[in-house]
Amino acid sequence: MMSKIDEELVERAYSGKTSSEDALLLLDAEPFELFRFADNLRYEAVGDITTYVVNRNINFTNRCIGRCGFCAFKEKNGYILKNEEILAKVEEAHKAGATEVCIQGGLLPNAGLELYTGILEAVKEEYPSIHIHAFSPMEVYHAARTSDLSIKQVLHELKKSGLGTMPGTAAEILCDHVRKELCPGKLLTAEWVDVVTSAHRTGIRTTATMMYGHIESWQDRIEHMMIVREIQKDTGGITEFVPLPFMPYNNPIGKKMIDEGRYATTGIDDLKVYAISRIIFHKHINNVQASWVKLGKKLAQVALYCGANDLGGTLMEESISTAAGANNGTSISVQELEWMIKGANRTPKQRTTLYEIDKIEKTSLGNRPREAGNAVIYS
Repeated sequence: MMSKIDEELVERAYSGKTSSEDALLLLDAEPFELFRFADNLRYEAVGDITTYVVNRNINFTNRCIGRCGFCAFKEKNGYILKNEEILAKVEEAHKAGATEVCIQGGLLPNAGLELYTGILEAVKEEYPSIHIHAFSPMEVYHAARTSDLSIKQVLHELKKSGLGTMPGTAAEILCDHVRKELCPGKLLTAEWVDVVTSAHRTGIRTTATMMYGHIESWQDRIEHMMIVREIQKDTGGITEFVPLPFMPYNNPIGKKMIDEGRYATTGIDDLKVYAISRIIFHKHINNVQASWVKLGKKLAQVALYCGANDLGGTLMEESISTAAGANNGTSISVQELEWMIKGANRTPKQRTTLYEIDKIEKTSLGNRPREAGNAVIYS
């Protein structure tokens, strides 16, 4: 185990040139030395501000034709929300002070582009000021196939209908040998990259996620991060990186893991993911989000000392993680989030989807009493 990190490796990291080999070497560093290094880079990138967003997550259907081995969310005879039901949820979020709604769902067999544009147009007509963060790259890919349109055509129509940004979900691990076992039938790595880069070129920014802790190796994780970094170097369209630890309950991949005596990730492994991602993305992606839903509130707070600078948001409802066994709650108030951040000696700031702080603070929304005990999230 390295007690001291090589100075040339440190120099490469500070200049934004960490290599895959460097990242693998860092795994042998003494953990708290690694965390301290990542924390120093975090400070250089964003200072001591820790952000969060007030939003609501809306899953419009839990029916899906996908065959992902990690999914505990889909139901053969599940629900499909009507636009009126979606609007009722948006209304609740709006009243709670949300600046964003995140809308995603399973893949319906005959869902064409009109399903997605219809949702966007209904929300925008009633709530023109709210930011719509919606539809994964897989949903975009699915809409293109079912409507016999190109990815670019679909993205153009979504943007015209009111789409603000896209979640960079459906990424899982961007290595096809992993995807073949983990999510057969899902878009391939190159296809995910094509949808995301096409979105950026259409003027739609995205997040980028990584679901780790199942069948992948550390080398696969690092390869995933390197692919995301190359996208960012090419387009500059990624707002944040969101590592998501795999929840191993109520799904086939997780059952196999537990039968083998592997119970999700350890806390140290989680914190190493945050640290390595901060180091790889330095000078490229400023924001690394720690999900309190996945990690739990206390470990998410510790992640703020391992490279993370954002805690996602307050939670009005969350279905996907809880279905897979997450038990860290589905609601947190703005007051508690800010208490967590201040407890880590950081400065809490509410942000927009695009990480604008001043825009929030200059509005009456930013100055209103923020009692959001049942409000929001997933970014």
